[in-house]
Amino acid sequence: LSVIQTPPPNRYPVQTEVHTFSTELIAEAVNFEMSRNGQVFIVNNRISSLYDLEALLHKHVPDARVCVGHGQMPPEELENIIFGFVHYDYDVLVSTTIIESGIDIPNANTIIINGAQNFGLSDLHQMRGRVGRSNKKAFCYLLAPPLAALTPEARRRLQAIENFSDLGSGIHIAMQDLDIRGAGNLLGAEQSGFIADLGYETYQKILSEAVKELKNDEFGDLYAEEIRKGNDLGGENFVDECALESDLQMSFPDDYVPSSSERMLLYRELDGLERDEDVEAFRLRMKDRFGEIPEEGEELIRVVTLRRLGKCLGAEKIFLKAGRMVLYFVQNEKSAYFESKAFGQCIAYAAMNAHRSNLREANGRRSMVIQEVRSVKDAVGILRQISELQAV
Repeated sequence: LSVIQTPPPNRYPVQTEVHTFSTELIAEAVNFEMSRNGQVFIVNNRISSLYDLEALLHKHVPDARVCVGHGQMPPEELENIIFGFVHYDYDVLVSTTIIESGIDIPNANTIIINGAQNFGLSDLHQMRGRVGRSNKKAFCYLLAPPLAALTPEARRRLQAIENFSDLGSGIHIAMQDLDIRGAGNLLGAEQSGFIADLGYETYQKILSEAVKELKNDEFGDLYAEEIRKGNDLGGENFVDECALESDLQMSFPDDYVPSSSERMLLYRELDGLERDEDVEAFRLRMKDRFGEIPEEGEELIRVVTLRRLGKCLGAEKIFLKAGRMVLYFVQNEKSAYFESKAFGQCIAYAAMNAHRSNLREANGRRSMVIQEVRSVKDAVGILRQISELQAV
C-alpha cells in the first residue's frame, strides 16, 4: 500500500470545527475571510435553501458580493458564475456539492458546510480539500444539530473529520469510514464492526458458505450447469471444510519438539496444507530437523490427507472414536450433493462392505458408519478406496 503523506511546500492543515447553525458564526467567518482579501464557499445540498442563504448574507454581510451556483442552472449561466468567482468578481459562492471536485481556487480559504451530518466522510473530506490550496491558513466549519441529537454514525463521521485534519490524513479518514460502516481494516490485523466478533478468516468462511448455499438451493436453477459439473467432479463442490473429532493420540510430543511455541507454529503450518506433495515435503522437513517422527506425530500429519479426502467425498465432519469412523454428509438433505458422483461412491462402498459399514439417517442428517477403524492411517486407506470406486 502506497500512501502519499508529504504535502506540497508551504501548505497548512485546514482548521476544522463543528458548530450548530449560527448566523453570527457565518457572518464572522465571511467578514474575516474578506478582511484578508480571500473568498468563501458555502455549501448547502438543497437547492431550495440556497437563495435563503444568499438573502441571509446580504442582510448580515451587506458588503459581500454573493453568487449562487447549482447543477440545475443552464450550463452557460453556471459557467459564467464559476469563472466570475475564479476571477474574484464575487466574495462568496453559495452552492451545492458541485464544487466537490474539479475546482481549484487558491484564493478561497474558508468553507462552510451546512447540514454536515447528512454527508458521508468522503464527501466532507473532498469538500474540505477545496480550501487550503495556497500558503494561507484555511478554515472549514461544519454546521449540524447538537451532537446529542444525531445518530451514532453521523456523530462519528463529524468527529472523525474534525479530528483528522492534518495533511496526509486521508488514509486515516478512509479507515475510519470503513470502521463506521462495519467493514473493518482489511489490510491488517485490526478489525471492527461485525467482523470484530468473528475474525477476518471466519467471516470469509461464513460468507463463502452462504454464497455456496444460495447457489445450490435458492438459485439452483440459475446455476444448474455449474451444479451439474460439481456433481460430476465430487463432493468438494458442496463442502468448504471437513472437521475431525477423534480420541486418538495425535500430536508432536514434548520430547520430540521441546519448544511449545515451535509446536504451535508447526501445527499452524500443517493446518494450512492441502496437497499430498506439500504434506510429504513437511514430513521430510520434520525428519531433517527433529529426527524420526513418532507414531502420534505421523497420525497428526495424516489428518491433513484425511480431511482432504473427506471434503472430496462430501463429508462435513469425520467422527473417529471407539474403533469406528462416522462420515457426516452435507446437512441439507435436499442438496444436489446426494445426486453427485461422490455420494454414489459412498453408497457403492457401503454395498460392498455391508459387514462393517452402513448408511443411516437420524434427525434429517445422513451419515455412514464404518467399523474397525483404529487409526488415522486406517481411515485414510478406507477413504482412498471409496474415492477409487465407480459410483452407483
